[in-house]
Amino acid sequence: MTALKPGIAARNSLSRPVDADYGEEWARELARPASGSGSTDAAAMVFRIGAEWLAVPLALAASVAPIAPVHRLPHRGGGGPLLGIVAAGGRLLPAVSLARLLEIDAGAAVPAGRHAFARLLVLAESDPQRGTGRSAGAFALPVDEVQGVVRYAGAALLPPAATVGRAPPPLVSGVLPGAVRAAAGNGLADSGAAGLLDARLLLTALKGLLR
Repeated sequence: MTALKPGIAARNSLSRPVDADYGEEWARELARPASGSGSTDAAAMVFRIGAEWLAVPLALAASVAPIAPVHRLPHRGGGGPLLGIVAAGGRLLPAVSLARLLEIDAGAAVPAGRHAFARLLVLAESDPQRGTGRSAGAFALPVDEVQGVVRYAGAALLPPAATVGRAPPPLVSGVLPGAVRAAAGNGLADSGAAGLLDARLLLTALKGLLR
């Protein structure tokens, strides 16, 4: 088997040092129960790519990990959404550029005075036959920032055309108004909204990259 070629090691410079409690911190965030009067009936993980705020259903967000070097796969041309493989959470996972998959401009500059840290958002579908376990279909997505979990009412979901103009409509199930916290918005998203990606269609698109 051909040895893997090192990817762009400069990705490491995008991440701040993390301590041993980093994984536990995000495990608590992912497991945090809903609060309030019970008017919310769904949850999503909110993150940013370039100037675009997006979200995935919480059931799909397996973990958040520090940025790590991506290793290119042999006999795979560059420039596509599949970047290679990356180590995340003790596993080697396919690294996929969601920016390329959704045709998002990932080069948008972070506003002056704002401190944002790139992360790997690990997505994995649940395996009903294994209870709460995850199947082998997991992917690591480099993102510019992870805000965290937002609880919302499904009835409050807006049509995709409301704010998400650049993402392909088939992958966006709706728009979450007010999903981006005021402290995290800073002019990067319209009205603090985030485009909610359809879990099933997103997984189908990600798996298609491996064929």
